[in-house]
Amino acid sequence: MLLSCDEEGHICSVSPLTQHPISQGKLCEKGWSSPYAISPDNRITQPLKRCNNQFVPVSWDEALDDISTMLTEIIDEFGPNATGVISSARATNEDNYAAQKFARAVLGTNNVDHCARICHSPTVAGLKQVLGSGAMTNSAKDLFETEVIVVFGADPTENHSVLGGQIIRAKMAGAKLIVVDPRVTRLAKLADLHLQLSPGSNIALINAMIQVIISNQWHDKEFISRRCDGFEALEKQVESITPESVEKITGVDAALIREAAKCYSQAELAMILYGMGITQFVSGTSNVVALADLALVCGHIGKPGTGINPLRGQNNVQGACDMGCLPNVYPGYQLADEKKTQRHFSEQWGCEVASAQGLTSLGMTKAALEGQFRAQILFGEDPVVTDPDQNHVRQAYKSLDLLVVAELTMTETAKLADYILPAASFAEKSGTFTNCERRVQRINPAMPPLGEAKGDWQWLQALAERMESHALNWTSSEEVFDEMASLTPSYQGMNYQKLAQNYGLQWPCNDKAPEGTSVLHQDTFPIGRARLTPVHYVPIAESADEQFPLLLTTNRLHFHYGCGSMTRKSPLLEREIPPGILFINPQDAHSLGVSLYSPICVRSRRGYIETRAMITDDVPPGVVSMPYHFKEAPSNQLTNTAQDPVTKMPELKACAVAVELLPAGHQPSAIWTLQGEAK
Repeated sequence: MLLSCDEEGHICSVSPLTQHPISQGKLCEKGWSSPYAISPDNRITQPLKRCNNQFVPVSWDEALDDISTMLTEIIDEFGPNATGVISSARATNEDNYAAQKFARAVLGTNNVDHCARICHSPTVAGLKQVLGSGAMTNSAKDLFETEVIVVFGADPTENHSVLGGQIIRAKMAGAKLIVVDPRVTRLAKLADLHLQLSPGSNIALINAMIQVIISNQWHDKEFISRRCDGFEALEKQVESITPESVEKITGVDAALIREAAKCYSQAELAMILYGMGITQFVSGTSNVVALADLALVCGHIGKPGTGINPLRGQNNVQGACDMGCLPNVYPGYQLADEKKTQRHFSEQWGCEVASAQGLTSLGMTKAALEGQFRAQILFGEDPVVTDPDQNHVRQAYKSLDLLVVAELTMTETAKLADYILPAASFAEKSGTFTNCERRVQRINPAMPPLGEAKGDWQWLQALAERMESHALNWTSSEEVFDEMASLTPSYQGMNYQKLAQNYGLQWPCNDKAPEGTSVLHQDTFPIGRARLTPVHYVPIAESADEQFPLLLTTNRLHFHYGCGSMTRKSPLLEREIPPGILFINPQDAHSLGVSLYSPICVRSRRGYIETRAMITDDVPPGVVSMPYHFKEAPSNQLTNTAQDPVTKMPELKACAVAVELLPAGHQPSAIWTLQGEAK
């Protein structure tokens, strides 16, 4: 997008880029409202320090001096692994590279993570296991080259509106559309086939599809023989998993499963897109593996119009992962527990680096509650709203000796901080973002930072220097990028000058692909041959029962983004929907005596909230759905912390709840009122 400023340096207009290969001259409502998100209203413009439970302004020098002293004391007393960093998928690649380097080279810990932990960490793990690379294999433009589009556990018209519109255009141009989702999404209403499966039954459904494909000899024998290992084990695993055998588990008619399997496998070109309806389960990594198996068995990978394509939720989730803001990998997914990797980065950075295993973001929360984790540096995230079991997260952050938050506005997490640092927005900094199709794009400042706000790599550098480290010794964002690219094989052919052309480059971009790569795995996989991997269906961790008879799943709304800290500043978006709603099927609503907009309360084994009912056939009987954008009625008061054993992804897509009608005329209370806290 192109932002324009007035004479005072404030954003006054926004417009799309007509020639951009992704947006193609379009913006979603969130894009059109972006000036509100970064407006001076409610912005934090100078460092703040907690004193007597209130925040008082301090200078940058005082804030950084205090923070560095406390960090040093904590490391001296408890060791570096008592500290950690949570970076941001809304921040630039340069900011994220600096964050993981600060953790590993300055603090001396691999305790670094970001929000991919609770959205696409199973993508990174699952696709890397099967294919050798944890990223979208194809490009958005391939939607107009494919014959069949399968959208699995995602609603792109809500969360990826521009891409969702392109799917609709591709469908209108003749592509077949298959949607697999418990909810009747917009795309489901347009689909040729809608498989309305029960939440958490993804593997059972996919295995049954693979069984149909193999038993009918619809699989791509030549591709499998030439490029895959493990077919015999997979064939044996699914042999008895017929569509009829999983009807009860999935809730999907066997004939519909067979039709979907035939449509996908018999197409010359077919493309899978998926979202958090795949990843946010205790079986998240296995769900991704199963989808990769399905694509490989049919040979739908390595050419335009095919592939397995995760839809990333925030603007730089892919980039933050690429930069190594994960406890188990350095930039470019180089394994953090390998001595070779440690030696290489130690030599390149000119200092000792962390060697002990790092904690995930949820692991840091758990360790804080156990008294083993003492200091958290966090920017651009609001875990109190977005992480599961809100009470659990809030208690953990309150227990810390030091919580430093860099933010644009006073989020729920910032309210718990010891120090709040004023962050520069995307419109106030230079750098790069990497979108879901691996396209690395430059951004340039449209306005100066408000007040004393700084870019994240800049204040991290200043903090490192106060801790007597010169590891972050850069003078510009371009220097940060150049260092990162030299150490990240898939980025080594990139620089700011090349990125300024043609709206960026898709990685890998190197000597073998100097102009980038639009389709991955065309001739080989990073691991040589793909590894077909049998996976077993695993039930959700918490099923509905007599005490909690409904199953809650979470969703996103067209008008809001993440924790709402940016989009809810827009009066245009805020007026579109009440602050907190629960979608409920008419049958369930009738049995509870609930009408449209009735005040209701929702309980789980972890929490209680009050909200209003939105009655709709878009959710099936027995299932309710709730967005997490609203701090007044946060769904994460309710959600389960049960985790995928591989990635520690929490099961945000399924937990048992009870819904009750509140008295007529009752105004749903915000969570801070229910808990007796100040807003």
